[in-house]
Amino acid sequence: MRRVLSTSLPSHVGHVVTVAGWTHRRRMLKSVAFLILRDAAGLTQVVVGDPELRSWLADVPEETVLEVTAKVTANEAAPAGVELVEPSVRLLGEPAVPPPFDLYRPALAATLPTQLDHAPVALRHPTRSAALRISAAAVSGFRATLDARDFVEVHTPKVVASATESGANVFALDYFGRPAYLAQSPQFYKQLMVGVFERVYEVGPVFRAEPHDTARHLAQYTSLDVEFGFVDDHRDVMAMLRDVLAGMLASVAERAGGALATLGVELPSVPAEIPSVHFTEALRIGGAAPDEPDLAPAHERALGEWARETYGSDFLFVTGYPMAKRPFYTHPARPGSVEHRPPLRPGDAEPAYSNGFDLLFRGVELVTGGQRLHRHGDYLAALAARGEPLGPVADYVAAFQHGMPPHGGFAIGLERFVSRLVGAANVREVSAFPRDLHRLTP
Repeated sequence: MRRVLSTSLPSHVGHVVTVAGWTHRRRMLKSVAFLILRDAAGLTQVVVGDPELRSWLADVPEETVLEVTAKVTANEAAPAGVELVEPSVRLLGEPAVPPPFDLYRPALAATLPTQLDHAPVALRHPTRSAALRISAAAVSGFRATLDARDFVEVHTPKVVASATESGANVFALDYFGRPAYLAQSPQFYKQLMVGVFERVYEVGPVFRAEPHDTARHLAQYTSLDVEFGFVDDHRDVMAMLRDVLAGMLASVAERAGGALATLGVELPSVPAEIPSVHFTEALRIGGAAPDEPDLAPAHERALGEWARETYGSDFLFVTGYPMAKRPFYTHPARPGSVEHRPPLRPGDAEPAYSNGFDLLFRGVELVTGGQRLHRHGDYLAALAARGEPLGPVADYVAAFQHGMPPHGGFAIGLERFVSRLVGAANVREVSAFPRDLHRLTP
């Protein structure tokens, strides 16, 4: 079957073609019927004048899969400026059971929980599938940008023997009679692979068992991870992140223009240099107390507004996070550097601040990254200073005895990126089958 997609029909005007897809809508008029067929590319209007075919079509439920062979004619009022006439129609499966909501309407009227309960059909709606197309284009841009910079894609274990970050909630499982956990991050492994390839990235799932029940958290999400060696400090990592974001947005513009139009999304521009503020300044700008150890969502929103008003930027780096709020493998700020500041409180041990950063996108934390420790002795000292045992991370730490360069990296939450990009009120709107505190199906 030489099937033609809806978007290719304008080049076939005057010819007989075969199209196939789902019955998106039927409009039954007195002397004619209009069948709107939906395929992966868009919509096709089919004009049905034959009385017998019109009668048959009246009993075909929405979402039934059909094949149509007909002549392509120009009609500016029809989708893509063409329509099909004089059709013959063939059923390609059983008549469909209609979904519990109308997919032909411009917006899904069903509540988000109802949509998620019926995700296999809700995702067929153009607004839901558009977000997933944007997601796919963003990942394509992520890979292409890094491939062009000699990064190697790696694939690391998702079943691990210990938590990546001590004290964090993990999903435990039985691994042939031994305790194991779903990986919160490929952090340890991507660092170790810097010792192999120097520059690595990964696209994969991560699992967080924190009992968050918010519009921006998922228990499983897709993490876009990057790690590379021979950096001077975290500023090199920030510069790489800037280029990766620009590449991702360029790919979305190139590969998902139709999806952007469906959602009415205008892409932001990435500044040649993303503005940044030190954590202590971020506390002041965000309206937080000067001794706060972290930024709350309200502080992030205030910072997002400030960055937009001050720099015209949807992106803002916050650098120099307190060491106490960063994992043990984070590199401390060097004396004399921009990030090196007096301790948060009198009596606190130096160094107080780190070469770690967050990137805010439209007032929401999108990326966490920074420079890592790379000397074996520094790892032993960092664990001892925190009172954390070496045992659970012994294999990871031991690798640094064999020579590792100064390195750093970052991780982008894909669903959060897309939700901020399209203006979704809930990150679940841009996830095909979200997993959260309450949802394990479908």
